[in-house]
Amino acid sequence: MPVTKYENQTVTGQIFRVEECWFVNCTLKNCVMYYSGGPFELESCRLENCQWKFQGPAQQTIALMSSIGLLPIQPTHLQPTKTPSTGQVH
Repeated sequence: MPVTKYENQTVTGQIFRVEECWFVNCTLKNCVMYYSGGPFELESCRLENCQWKFQGPAQQTIALMSSIGLLPIQPTHLQPTKTPSTGQVH
C-alpha cells in the first residue's frame, strides 16, 4: 500500500487510514482516523479532537482487552465501523 508523508502541516477535518500515512511534526484537528492494526508512523504529532475508528485486527484487540478488563467498556465511537463510502480518505 502506498504511504503519503505529511510533514510540518496542520490538517483539519480530513479522513485518514493511519497505515497509509506518515505524519511528522503535524497537528491533526477534527480528523477521523481509521486504524486496522498495521504499521504506522506518528512522529512528534499533536492530535486535537480527532475521532478514532478501529477495524479488523485493531478492533478485535480492543474488544479482547475490554472483555478481560484491560480497557473500559467500549464507547460507541470505538465500535466496529465501515469505511465511509463518501468523501476522500487519505
